[in-house]
Amino acid sequence: MTIPAGLRRTVLRAQRDTGFLAAGVLPHLALVPVWAWAATTTARTGNWLLTVPVSAVLVLLGTPVLTAVQRVRYRVLIGVDVPRLTPTAPEQRTWASTARWLAATRPWRKVGYHLLLGPLLALLELLVLAVAAAGLAGAIAYAWAWALPTGIHQGWLGYLAQLPAYTAAGLLLLCALPWTARAVARAEARLASGLLGPSRAQRLQERVDQLAGSRTDLIEAVDAERRRIERDLHDGTQQRLVSLAVNLGLAIATRPDLQSDAREVIARAHLEAKEAIDELNDLVRGLHPAVLEDRGLDAALSGLAARTPLPVRLRVDLEERVTPDVESVAYFVISEALTNATKHAGAMRAEVTVRQVGEVLRVRVTDDGLGGADAAAGTGLTGLAKRVGSLDGAFHVSSPVGGPTTITAELPCAR
Repeated sequence: MTIPAGLRRTVLRAQRDTGFLAAGVLPHLALVPVWAWAATTTARTGNWLLTVPVSAVLVLLGTPVLTAVQRVRYRVLIGVDVPRLTPTAPEQRTWASTARWLAATRPWRKVGYHLLLGPLLALLELLVLAVAAAGLAGAIAYAWAWALPTGIHQGWLGYLAQLPAYTAAGLLLLCALPWTARAVARAEARLASGLLGPSRAQRLQERVDQLAGSRTDLIEAVDAERRRIERDLHDGTQQRLVSLAVNLGLAIATRPDLQSDAREVIARAHLEAKEAIDELNDLVRGLHPAVLEDRGLDAALSGLAARTPLPVRLRVDLEERVTPDVESVAYFVISEALTNATKHAGAMRAEVTVRQVGEVLRVRVTDDGLGGADAAAGTGLTGLAKRVGSLDGAFHVSSPVGGPTTITAELPCAR
């Protein structure tokens, strides 16, 4: 006979949950002898100065062991992982640092779980196990009744009429066992996750830290890829274009016998090759200029200001070089701001100020253009805001109609 798949899964789940509850009885009752001994000894002798400290030490020593046992029990038997909270211990042992460490670890939650909640959970587990035993005994009532010795069997003949009721009650208990054991196991898992693991706020903080680390790794990976593209363009494509322009120039200079039509075509190709080189240079500088990596933000901004068509007043005040990702974002913001001022704002002059104040790099770009720039309008300023936000920085645009336009970015630069 083939057992239906649904029934087989229900039976296996009931076996797993019942075994999980049975394995939790002894760990949940492990501290009962400690406080029972302390209570009885104190009541008999009245000497609580000895019993209370000894029992407290035993409880504190037993709590980490029982917590580890419970974590293994939850993970192995029902596949629930109770996270471990291991905050960094303070380097200097002071009352304030110890209090903060205790507030972060909250060891009293574990003590309360094992000392107070454990016996209640053990009682609930024993009730479920009793239901399982009673259901099994009732379901096989006929078998164990007829298996009794003859004398006892004859004495029980008057009770045979009650065996169908016992069997029916046992089957009902067995049918209810999967849902009962499942509900108790889920309740215990939630209690353990809340008391033996980190709190919700701590889990959120850990998740935030993980996301911050992942975002930092992603930014570094993108910056490294951008530098690789810059190197490939500079060392590969750009050199080929330069070689092409040189060959075309030599062709014009060394072949005076060329027909006018051919000379015009070659001259036009020579001009387009030089324009392509200039465009590629602008592209490479926009990705990640080599001078930014070699000499830092000050030198890169000096070159940028010199190439900008309008006069730029530049002031850079840095205590030391900041991290490469901060340098890249700051350069990108200033470059885009000057480009917008030149192409769209009709500005006559611009001013760029870069200052490092503590652990914050402040970038300020001001121009005397037409104004009216809006970072929320989906323009290039939106990309600048996202680029600054990737480093947890602050981005602000002040651009009234008629000008001036001021773009400010604050980038955290703590190493």
